[in-house]
Amino acid sequence: MKQKLLVVALVSALPLFAQAQSNVTMYGMLDASIGVEKSDVPGTDSKTVVSSGTQSASRIGFRGTEDLGNGLKALFNIEAAINGDTGGTNSRLFDRRAVVGLQGDFGTLTVGREYSPIASIAGATDILGQGFYGSNLAVFGTNDLSNGARLTRRLDNSVNYKSNAVSGFSLGAAYAAGENNAENASSGDLAGVSLEYANAGFYAGAAYQKNKGLAGATATSAVLEKKEYGIGLGYKFGDFEVRGGYLAADPEAFDNKYEQANVGVSYAMGANKFFLNYQQQELEVGDAKGRALSIAYAYTLSKRTNVYASYAKLRNNETGAFSLTSPAGTIALAATAAASRDADPSAFNVGLRHSF
Repeated sequence: MKQKLLVVALVSALPLFAQAQSNVTMYGMLDASIGVEKSDVPGTDSKTVVSSGTQSASRIGFRGTEDLGNGLKALFNIEAAINGDTGGTNSRLFDRRAVVGLQGDFGTLTVGREYSPIASIAGATDILGQGFYGSNLAVFGTNDLSNGARLTRRLDNSVNYKSNAVSGFSLGAAYAAGENNAENASSGDLAGVSLEYANAGFYAGAAYQKNKGLAGATATSAVLEKKEYGIGLGYKFGDFEVRGGYLAADPEAFDNKYEQANVGVSYAMGANKFFLNYQQQELEVGDAKGRALSIAYAYTLSKRTNVYASYAKLRNNETGAFSLTSPAGTIALAATAAASRDADPSAFNVGLRHSF
């Protein structure tokens, strides 16, 4: 109830914000679909679901800038997830992004809850736009070392820098304070950098992060680290686009490196757009592997509205228990449950997406 009242108050106050700001915008997106999901775990059957955010996460946000003179601007952005199927929100209201910062000839500096350097690379090199089941969103998640730690997508308590592009190159850096001062424990801090190049339809990017906020440690020292890194490429030529990337999380003291690779292609033909993506996930322990194939189709009805259909299936090997992930959620398999291993989850969805 408190979250709903806060959203109403923000919307009501928007005209007042606009008087004090050079530019304030309320924006959002609603994405709803109906589909059939199957985990393939023994003892379970397929289910019909109504989901929010299959192609793109449903959201509402506010952003604005103020001209401070001499090419300097103040900026803010707060963005909340919306569960379009139930009308609810997540446990914290502005969970997607909440930053304030400065922008000028030096680049952009933000403070708050922000996307990590690796998130920029992953987002730019997923042909599915990190939408639909089978996107590279499966690479983000837990910091539990003993259960295959994943990469970090968003940073709380962070200070972030992104340079302006120079000859196509841009540099990013971030530091997130874990705010943990317990003796002989991980600080929870994360530091990361990225380098990107974009020019004439070509994109290349690389990022590295070191994370000291880890759980599930069984080693004698609780002060453990996880290295995260990724590279990606993309190229658009005419109506075709090709994108792919490699992302990995390598935890200290655990021989349980997680790796994910994607390669995909899209083709636009008038209002029609077709997508195809292949994904492979691996965990070092047990030589677990999962391979997924995703196909999707989108038809544009207007500048802000489209309909879509998608199908994805993931095949695990005899030790794999990888899940299919989309912005709508995850068809989850319990990695520690023997019954989940060798299961092959799948999802089919048709939906409507509208932005405002």
